[in-house]
Amino acid sequence: MQRTDFSEMRCSIARTLDVIGEPWSPLILRDIWVGFSRFEQLQADLGISRKVLTERLNHLVDREVIERRPYDARPRYEYVLTDRGRELVDVLMVMVAWGDKWLAGTAGPPVLYRHNACGEISHVDLTCAHCGKPMHADDVEVLRGPGA
Repeated sequence: MQRTDFSEMRCSIARTLDVIGEPWSPLILRDIWVGFSRFEQLQADLGISRKVLTERLNHLVDREVIERRPYDARPRYEYVLTDRGRELVDVLMVMVAWGDKWLAGTAGPPVLYRHNACGEISHVDLTCAHCGKPMHADDVEVLRGPGA
């Protein structure tokens, strides 16, 4: 488990890292997103220990990122993304675009993403929610917010 508690810091990045900053968490979210919903499936795909997987799943359930649903009369559960979890997958999609650009090498990206709306293979690109123009680090000024 994570040793430093970032949940009370006045920084949205720190608070998000408190939820998914441990390296297994984004991979668990990815697997649930692509359809691995049961403990055994997750463990087999990730090669993670039962103890660590249990800890990470409990953490993500506690943070309301995933939901545990029974699927058997025995105490067996499947895991599904909540609204919070689906929005965190958007963060993962930005990570994918960065990784594909900078780390994929000559082999190219390991996975392609087809956009359901247009049917084309694509990647996410950050745009301003107000004007629709590209929005990257050099395009913004950081100001104090109401929660500062």
